[in-house]
Amino acid sequence: MDTKLLTGLITVVIIAVVLLMIWAGWRNRLKRQADVEQLPEVPEAPGAALNTAEGQYVASTTAGDWLDRIAVHGLGIRTNATLAVYPHGVLFDRSGAPAVYIPAADLTAVRQDSGMAGKFVEKDGLLVLRWKLGTHELDTGFRTRRAADKTTLFESLQQLISAAPQADPQSGK
Repeated sequence: MDTKLLTGLITVVIIAVVLLMIWAGWRNRLKRQADVEQLPEVPEAPGAALNTAEGQYVASTTAGDWLDRIAVHGLGIRTNATLAVYPHGVLFDRSGAPAVYIPAADLTAVRQDSGMAGKFVEKDGLLVLRWKLGTHELDTGFRTRRAADKTTLFESLQQLISAAPQADPQSGK
């Protein structure tokens, strides 16, 4: 048998095995995270945003474990997004993935970090929001497209977290 053909065949088999292992790992992660609650509904008419910025939704991970990506509900999908801060919560409007809404009452902290779940940037280049989803506590990373937006967004998020949560426009609470 020709050595080039044999080399090509072995390469294809190795690639297929690696892809199969990745698929099996993601499927097992989904099964392991089946107890993660459904995401809050996105408000139909959220009102006027206090602050917005374009950037990249990095991922959501288990709080404190920057490698444990949350796969369920599309939270592990990295995509371009707009982050909007409202008096009642935060909305990640993601391209190619469902929007993620976090009510203000569920936000517990915001910090700047240099990386999470496969995305590493300069010192304090990511905004990481810590929030509660039912019984789980999550960290969600966002990288602003423009560096100047990060500071104002960070300040808006800190003010939102420190203020008493306001009514959710959908629930009327």
